[in-house]
Amino acid sequence: MSSPSKDKPRLTEQEKKNNHIASEQKRRQAIREGFDRLANTVPGMEGQGRSESLVLNATIEYMKQQIAEYKDNVRQLQAAGIDTSDLEIPNLDPPEEGVDSPVGKSNMN
Repeated sequence: MSSPSKDKPRLTEQEKKNNHIASEQKRRQAIREGFDRLANTVPGMEGQGRSESLVLNATIEYMKQQIAEYKDNVRQLQAAGIDTSDLEIPNLDPPEEGVDSPVGKSNMN
């Protein structure tokens, strides 16, 4: 039985280059689609540009709002005497602005 590598001719340098270009285009398209989905999910992004920085910053602000609302809801439940121990989410507190955050650091310029 012959090995598959002997049956298949090696790729030319141009074919390798074309494959690399196609892979890179596919990767970039997946990133663009991900940012589009994120931008469509975050309120207030309608009509905004699709720059990665804008989308990421808006997402961070939206998530901070969601976390604050969640914590407020939990506090209200606790004030009503309802056990909220099953609602705890580990690492829920977001990092401080600009700390270990490439997006936050870009705004410091």
